[in-house]
Amino acid sequence: MRKCILGLWTPIVIILALTTISWRSVKRTEVQPTTTIQPSKIVNSDSLYNNYISKLYDSVNLEASGLKLEVFEKAVTGFFNLKNLGKVDEDKSVVTIADFDMKSTEKRLWIIDLHKKTLLLNTWVAHGQASGGDKAVDFSNTSESLKSSLGFYITGETYNGKHGRSLRLDGMDEGFNSNARKRAIVVHGANYVGPQTISALGRLGRSQGCPAVPQSVVNKVIDNIGGGTVLFINSSEEHFNSKYLDETMMSTLKPWAGSEDNV
Repeated sequence: MRKCILGLWTPIVIILALTTISWRSVKRTEVQPTTTIQPSKIVNSDSLYNNYISKLYDSVNLEASGLKLEVFEKAVTGFFNLKNLGKVDEDKSVVTIADFDMKSTEKRLWIIDLHKKTLLLNTWVAHGQASGGDKAVDFSNTSESLKSSLGFYITGETYNGKHGRSLRLDGMDEGFNSNARKRAIVVHGANYVGPQTISALGRLGRSQGCPAVPQSVVNKVIDNIGGGTVLFINSSEEHFNSKYLDETMMSTLKPWAGSEDNV
């Protein structure tokens, strides 16, 4: 008798179990779409900053001038970090970029006004004699090395020296360019920087480590970047690093916030 009862109840139990499982599955299917957050709707500070950089890069039409987006992002990141630390005045919006990944025969210096979204100048710039021939590959922070120094600088005061009107620089990256003032690394004009020298030598002439520019534009360069603006000398040289390239601050303090509305 007990076996008969168990035999009758077994299929009923199985049916009830399958019904319950099916109901729960349907329930989950009904609830799931209302609780799922679509990835495309998630916006964080990093994506906003990257969007700001890309829009600004396109707005100034920097790709056409030969400046790489990743180099531009480095320079702007350093600019905002330096400004956040009080090393750049609030009213300063100019950043200068020298990309030593490029050959000296190319116009590898850019002066950009971030606020006005304007490319003020794109021209040639020399590197140090001991840094390389047509391309800079070796860098130093040591006096009398005759090499260029990588990293972020703040422009200082102007003076008249052996190269005429010149602009002093203060290196911000310890161990990479912090001896700039002691080494007399300055922005100055030079007659060995320009198309005539390129035609004669197949490259620019070289300095003793200074970012020398054509004599014909030195006054324009100094007028635009003097008095506490940011200069960034870039190279993908693997040993270079800078605390000013840290984008963590961009996600927290967002010093660029508001600027993206004007791009």
